[in-house]
Amino acid sequence: MAETAEEIREHSKVYIKILIALLALTLLTVAVSYQDFGSVYASVFVGLLIATIKGSLVACYFMHLIDEQKIIYWVLGIAVFFFTVLMAVPYLTDSNSVFNR
Repeated sequence: MAETAEEIREHSKVYIKILIALLALTLLTVAVSYQDFGSVYASVFVGLLIATIKGSLVACYFMHLIDEQKIIYWVLGIAVFFFTVLMAVPYLTDSNSVFNR
């Protein structure tokens, strides 16, 4: 699959824009780490939100998932669901959790 010079330039422009966005989001992550949100949970939420955006950019553009068929999104959604469940298990089994009060 040979690409023309113009197609390569277009792809390069997209990759550079994504790189700049990732660098800006990294700076935002550092800036947010110095902010006091009043709660550890709010700080973690904001940090994870920024990390999710950065991860989505990497997955969509550098891993080329943005051009894939719908089955990829179903598999990715199932993986995210199980990841969320596995991350929630320690919280739900903690002696100080909401269910044990």
